[in-house]
Amino acid sequence: MTPLHWPSIRGRARADAGPLLLVALVVTVVALLAGATPPVLRSTSDEATRDAVRRAADDAAVRVEAEWPDDYGPNGGRVRAPLLADDVASLAHLAEGELEPSLRSALQPPVATVSSISMAVTDGSVQRRLQLEYLHSGDDGPAVTWIAGKAPGPSTPDESIEIPLNGAPWPMQIGLSEAEATVLGAKPGDRIPVQDDRRTPYDVRVSGIFRPVDPADPAWRLAPWLLQPAANRDGLGSTRFGGLLSDESLSDARLAFRSDQLRRSVRFDADPGTLTWESAQALASAVATLKGLSAVSAERDTSLKWATQLDSVLRDLRNQIATASAQAAVLLIAVLAGALLVVSLAADLLTRRRTPALTTARQRGAGLPTIAAELAVESTVVAVPAAALGLALAAVVTGSAALTWVVPFLVLAVAAGPAFGTLAAARATRDKRAPANRSARRWALRTVLLRRAAIDVAVVVLAIGALVALRQRGIGTAEDGDVGLPAAAPTLGALAAALLLVRLLPAGTGAALKLSLRSRRPLVLFAAARAAATASRLLPALAVTAAIALASFAITLHATTDRGLSDGAWQAVGADVQLTLGTEAAGSTAEIAQQVAAAPGVRHAVAARVVDSERFIADNTSIVARLVVVDTAALRQLRAGTPLAGLPDPGGLTTAVDGTVPALVRTSDDSLRPGTSFRLPLRTNTFTPMTAVGPAPAIGSGDDVVVVDRAAAAAAGLESAPNTVWATGPGAAAAIRATGADGRLTTRAEVLDERRTAPLTAGLVRLQLVAAGTLLALGLLGFALAAAAGAPQRWETLARLRTLGLRPRDAHRVAAGELLPVALVAAVSGPLLGALLSWLTVGPLALNVLTGQVAVPVTVVPWWTVEVVAVVALTVVLAAVVATESAVRKKRRLGDVLRVSS
Repeated sequence: MTPLHWPSIRGRARADAGPLLLVALVVTVVALLAGATPPVLRSTSDEATRDAVRRAADDAAVRVEAEWPDDYGPNGGRVRAPLLADDVASLAHLAEGELEPSLRSALQPPVATVSSISMAVTDGSVQRRLQLEYLHSGDDGPAVTWIAGKAPGPSTPDESIEIPLNGAPWPMQIGLSEAEATVLGAKPGDRIPVQDDRRTPYDVRVSGIFRPVDPADPAWRLAPWLLQPAANRDGLGSTRFGGLLSDESLSDARLAFRSDQLRRSVRFDADPGTLTWESAQALASAVATLKGLSAVSAERDTSLKWATQLDSVLRDLRNQIATASAQAAVLLIAVLAGALLVVSLAADLLTRRRTPALTTARQRGAGLPTIAAELAVESTVVAVPAAALGLALAAVVTGSAALTWVVPFLVLAVAAGPAFGTLAAARATRDKRAPANRSARRWALRTVLLRRAAIDVAVVVLAIGALVALRQRGIGTAEDGDVGLPAAAPTLGALAAALLLVRLLPAGTGAALKLSLRSRRPLVLFAAARAAATASRLLPALAVTAAIALASFAITLHATTDRGLSDGAWQAVGADVQLTLGTEAAGSTAEIAQQVAAAPGVRHAVAARVVDSERFIADNTSIVARLVVVDTAALRQLRAGTPLAGLPDPGGLTTAVDGTVPALVRTSDDSLRPGTSFRLPLRTNTFTPMTAVGPAPAIGSGDDVVVVDRAAAAAAGLESAPNTVWATGPGAAAAIRATGADGRLTTRAEVLDERRTAPLTAGLVRLQLVAAGTLLALGLLGFALAAAAGAPQRWETLARLRTLGLRPRDAHRVAAGELLPVALVAAVSGPLLGALLSWLTVGPLALNVLTGQVAVPVTVVPWWTVEVVAVVALTVVLAAVVATESAVRKKRRLGDVLRVSS
């Protein structure tokens, strides 16, 4: 191996500084994007974890309950426990002790609560109710200031008194907030007459009026009616007031109520600020273990009974993060493939310019290893600093940079130049002669065609295998860059399809040349001849077409995601507005629906009973599904005015025959389908028989739904009291707010905005747009590089035609005609390939995990956007290339032209 010739290396680099700087720019941009994506994905995952826990609120809280111990005395009565508040506090400490350290560090300090039943205030016609609450958080919180009277105290100095079971109501003292005392007109020493739903009276006395030291204390959120009267908590038109119990009066409340009328619990709210995605995964495991060791809720003892949905929240989040990571990998692979094609075009351009010099060096004794080493040094000096710059920019933007995607791309980018240059030098100086025998020449040609066909078949088979794997297994996960063949399926599909189209390009240009021979316009003939002469160049058309196809694929994913988010919001809410009422206020649901339906701006309002997790039995198999009991005719009319799927209208849906309730069913595993008989267990050895008479649409989240008509349910004795109101129309939200109903109001617009701004969804949408823009820019850059590579031959041809009288304007047209086939193929077939890839991969890519839909989102191809952008962009670049070449040719002297044409 001869030593490296450094003057040649420096000379070639100076002569071709423009293309080398272009390669450096591409490497820098790709390194920035590829290096920044994994850190951004990690930070987004952390942000999504905190956001999911923050939005889950009550579902993410960890709650523990325990039954009261027996308080029966030696004489058969009930004994007052003066240290009951200490027992409640010890319950909180006991619960803390059972938490794993990792779980405890992710939770806020506990809040112990004791809550009574809601009692009716009997001193007037206004629907007022009173609920007693005891709160304990921290050392002595939440703190209050007594502005009148005193804190509630014991009703008797005898701490261990025993009262008879059927004695008079036991007195208990409470405190009222300043706002509630004003509304009630109560003052210290007053008695509030209350009774429960069985008309049992209770002796409740006001000892003092308080003001919270910190109204924003998280403990008050568990019982907001302690500070302000809460409207409609116990039904439409009702107002709930809260009475504060103290450590001293809690024991009296225990005597005044039965055990099932006074509940004690401890709540740990999740602390989103301490969570990261990695810690959340360990947290989910700890929560699952905690729930597995929890006592059964039906057990009537003092054991701890844990309840939380935090593990479900984190499990759903895990699926979303895995899906977003995999989709990010799909887009990154597309960008890297497009960039490598452009780098290869730049290497091809450099090789075409350097072929004479490389041939001369080879003829003067330079070995192929030496030439390869010299080109590798040049390529390394250009690409490695560019990649380092890109990584540095990524670190500045995101705080860190990942090498997972950058290193493979950098290796291939560095190898492109030496590979093209060495191959060109070897071909230019090989001593293999063409055989004189015609059959030998034919055999050699067939060998070349077979090798080309083998390569094409290999690429197509690889693409088909990737697409099959993607459709069969789904996208899987792509955490920490661990991606498989399915993630590369869209890119391989685009490359394979573009390769097959490009192979047909010579036949197309040849046909155009034959047609142009019959034309009377010589410019058409010249352009067709030049296009046919350059059509055999595979790389330019492949790079441009594949890049445009992948850009179209990315923008189609963006449009499909946006449409899916909108459809998912419709499905989640079921209308423009959904009102979900609690158990206490469910009795007024029908009245609320009537008021809303009569309000201006409301098209439809329907009341329904929705039970999220009802258990059905079919063929001795338990099936958990959402039960919806509704007036199906009204619901059908409501859904007809929305983008939601319609409600079928099979015969007999509204009539129960022999106690069997007809139902519309939908399950993810087809365990319930039309014609199936199943039953709804009510209590021990009692059930309601049902039969599936038709398919149900997706209602709410989840894919398991059973819809029953209200009339048929009532005829069969099935509970049908509504607890949900769906309403459509621009005035639906205002109409529901005007009723003052105290329930969870969910609007479609808020759900859509919430999902669009969710960290994972917003980050993926941005990446889709960035990938689409980058791929489009790479496609246009590839087109310009391809034009530059063929510029010398094109200039030579046009120069000869100029000597024969071709005008400059006509020369522009001939040059444009030569470049037109590649632009035309990319502009027409690129968007079509992108749409086809989207249609094949949208389902396996699991976009519905992020859009919140049950079914696969409908593929939305923005034809006008994609086609117009592709056509306009390629036309502009084509015009710019022709104008630039014309400006360069104008600087050529007539003598140069005559020498070229000689």
